Amino acid sequence: MKKLIPYLMLVGLTSALVVPLWTSRTAYHRRPIVGTVVPASVTDDVSASRTNAIVLAARKVSPAVVSVVVTQTRVVTYDPFGGLGLDNFFGDFFPRRAFRQEVKSMGSGVIISTDGDVVTNAHVVRNATKMKVTLPDNREFAAELEGIDETRDLALLKLRASDLPAATPGNSDDLMIGEWSIAIGNPFGFMLEDAQPTVTVGVISALHRDIKSGGGGQVYADMIQTDAAINPGNSGGALVNAAGEVIGINTFIFSHSGGSDGIGFARPINDVKQFVREIRSSGGSGHYVRVKTGLGATVADINPTLQGSFGLEYRRGVVVTEVAGGSVGETIGMAPGDVVLMAQGKAVNSAAAFARLYNLLAGTIDIVIDRRGERIRLLYRLR
Repeated sequence: MKKLIPYLMLVGLTSALVVPLWTSRTAYHRRPIVGTVVPASVTDDVSASRTNAIVLAARKVSPAVVSVVVTQTRVVTYDPFGGLGLDNFFGDFFPRRAFRQEVKSMGSGVIISTDGDVVTNAHVVRNATKMKVTLPDNREFAAELEGIDETRDLALLKLRASDLPAATPGNSDDLMIGEWSIAIGNPFGFMLEDAQPTVTVGVISALHRDIKSGGGGQVYADMIQTDAAINPGNSGGALVNAAGEVIGINTFIFSHSGGSDGIGFARPINDVKQFVREIRSSGGSGHYVRVKTGLGATVADINPTLQGSFGLEYRRGVVVTEVAGGSVGETIGMAPGDVVLMAQGKAVNSAAAFARLYNLLAGTIDIVIDRRGERIRLLYRLR
């Protein structure tokens, strides 16, 4: 018995040392038993980490990001010979037929005032005959065009409503390369059939980008570049910072596949603010187009408001509304109130068309204007 006591003491001591270690290791490694209660402090910490700045920003802005459904009417010509070129022989007997066809397209927009102002891209609503806006809560409103700026690719729509959710604008002048950017819009809206906007996240990749478009020669100046995914249908949606402020309007992407390749561009929100101020000051004609040109002169399509402001006899055409000091436009003698009749030997029918001629200045500038009934030719050769 005396020999047994030391042995039992040794076993007891070993158990006292080993069992707690074994127990703690298995409790750490093995899966918890079903029904195990996780301490509230742990779940609170996890929930807090999930509800980060990006989640809060998306929650703040998403109610103000809408779907814009546009109906356009185009003329389609039917060739009874299927393009075989037999019109010269049988055209009198089987003439081509033209008919109107309604085409629907979809983009995104951002509500910027509780009384129904919505900003989107000009290319989203271009040539629209009818527009419908759907909010994330599934409310639908007919939209009217308040104004459009082809150069900045912006359009302002109006909804006859009140107490709408409105996004908070930020300041695009203090953006930092590398900070979070959140793209909110309605990509592939027709396929998803869902008014809830989609959220993608990236960073501000670059600032003050100037990009020349593939067709038409339009130059998109001073754009924000982001790698947040922007897909078809996102155009006109919001680019948001981590504080939940709108810093830009998503406009277009560079893509080889038609989807997002991580190179997207947005119009800075400060440009949007300026655009909205211009439209509101003009009274919102419904077809107001104000375009900045490479000449340093701003031109607009003539509307009743501008016609009255400048005392114009013309009801249609292009009028100069502003000329920047020290610009080429000032050098060649352009002045506010001048009606542009011809440019580079061609008749001018729209402010956008006039701007495209002078996005990139080269060679000789040849413009014919009407100034209070006097026709003047402005001829200037660039050095």
